[in-house]
Amino acid sequence: MTGNYDVVIVGAGINGAGVAQAAAAAGHKVLLLEKKAIAAGTSRGSSKLIHGGLRYLETYEFHLVRESLLERALLCKLAPDLVQLKDFYIPVYHETRRGPLLLHAGLTLYYALSGFNRSARYRTVPRSDWGSLDGIKTDGLRAVFRYHDAQTDDRLLTEAVVNSARELGAEFVCPAQFVGANVGTGGTEVVYEAGGQQHTATTKVLVNAAGHWANEVLARVQPTIPIMPIELVQGSHIVVPGQLTKGFYYVESPRDGRAVFVMPWYDDILVGTTETRFHGDPDSVRPLATEIRYLCKVLSHYFPAYRDFKPADVTGTYVGVRVLPAGKGHVFQRSRDVIMRADRPASEGPPRVFTLYGGKLTTYRRIALQAMQRIGPALPQREPVADTARLPLRRP
Repeated sequence: MTGNYDVVIVGAGINGAGVAQAAAAAGHKVLLLEKKAIAAGTSRGSSKLIHGGLRYLETYEFHLVRESLLERALLCKLAPDLVQLKDFYIPVYHETRRGPLLLHAGLTLYYALSGFNRSARYRTVPRSDWGSLDGIKTDGLRAVFRYHDAQTDDRLLTEAVVNSARELGAEFVCPAQFVGANVGTGGTEVVYEAGGQQHTATTKVLVNAAGHWANEVLARVQPTIPIMPIELVQGSHIVVPGQLTKGFYYVESPRDGRAVFVMPWYDDILVGTTETRFHGDPDSVRPLATEIRYLCKVLSHYFPAYRDFKPADVTGTYVGVRVLPAGKGHVFQRSRDVIMRADRPASEGPPRVFTLYGGKLTTYRRIALQAMQRIGPALPQREPVADTARLPLRRP
């Protein structure tokens, strides 16, 4: 079986789904390949948030925060059944490393970066209302801030984007194992296995959106393409019994000051996430016992009802693997922005193989549009059929 395409994409996580939708909306012939299932990797192991990236202000990634806030507002309109604004609370204690003045400044900047959108407003919660905040610890509490961010089901959102791409004409094959690719002057020949048979597809551009398998995909491309040094970081979450009725809580780990969310998730409570360097096969990643203890301690520290909560009481766990650029220093300080790499410099010609490293669930649509701008010179002229900024996303 053979086929000719403008764009072939490897990986049906949120980035691959977004590129498939954007390319199909631009009128291109698209093939999306996925070896396991939609959102089988990191896109299903997120914190389930469509958020503006408040904590990225600490690393001065103002462009990423602004982009995230704009995309959050748009997704709330395009996918109201999948992306919904929620109340988030930030409690500040005497021992909290980020004091009230710093949070006032950060939340004010957050509001400004949103273009003063009403959804990014914040306020302080009166002391008289502290007792209603789902039993959060009030001893040593100095202030509580309330702002808004959004929650989603990451798997369902990714499925909705894939379905949108298919409605626009993109072809989707799953399960499909990427075997390899040969880059030639007339196009790139992609070989994959599906249905017990080997298939080939010729494409103008191969988009590598395989997440933490991205460099494995590049290793199967000929001629050899230099790979970017990356670091894999796992982020674990725990699910515990209980309900939070007032909202979501953005707290600080008493051990190291990391930001941790405690939030409702269907009929339970979700706590996450961690950041632990990962070495090995991403298919074998599992939450570590140390991570589960870490999250249990954060929960019990802030919620007295869980003071005696133990890892054995956890009812569920899951983990995602983030792709970050390799470098020195703590991974908490690394950029969460996407990195895009072409197989050759622009001075030598348009991309033939284009790789996406990292990125955020919130900004998948902007990432896809940026990718399309970068690979555009390699693609034939087509008549656009839709605008992803106007395409509703329906719950599967």
